[in-house]
Amino acid sequence: MLQRIQSFYLVLVVVGIVLMFQFPIATYTASTPNGDISAALQLTNTKSIQTDDMMDYHFVGDDTVKMPGKWLLALLATVVGVIALASIFLYKNRILQMRVVAFAFLFNVVLIFLIFFWAINGIDGNGGYLKVLQESTLMGSSITTGMLTPGTVTPIVTVILLFLAQRAIKKDEMKVRAADRLR
Repeated sequence: MLQRIQSFYLVLVVVGIVLMFQFPIATYTASTPNGDISAALQLTNTKSIQTDDMMDYHFVGDDTVKMPGKWLLALLATVVGVIALASIFLYKNRILQMRVVAFAFLFNVVLIFLIFFWAINGIDGNGGYLKVLQESTLMGSSITTGMLTPGTVTPIVTVILLFLAQRAIKKDEMKVRAADRLR
């Protein structure tokens, strides 16, 4: 039954996961004497750099936002989206649907943790690609990290939607059990 509210929540989860691939996960800005350098970390692109001065691009290099573990984030996001899409069609077996949505919820929480852990600390915990950005800019530069981008807010919204879907499925199951008791 695609007209149930949990199906609507699950469709929104799938749309949110698809949108997560379109927006940057984090943005970094390095202030240099020649101007600001902005780099965006995305799941699909290796790098996206915007500078005020073309000289800054020479200092940044190609490894600015290279993220070795980015494939894991993309895989987890894809798994959450596929599980949410598959659970829409499990409406006849609500218990299984609740379990599948619970797994999607768990994977989404892991995805959120990895996004914030890797985007703030870098892959190796020592700064990772942030260190490359800092070393490749001029001395005396400072880096600010913008974490509230659409790519980081989307997994948080999808985890809330998965929770609401789980609650709606449980409510449906309770209604069916109550109706069975009355018979």
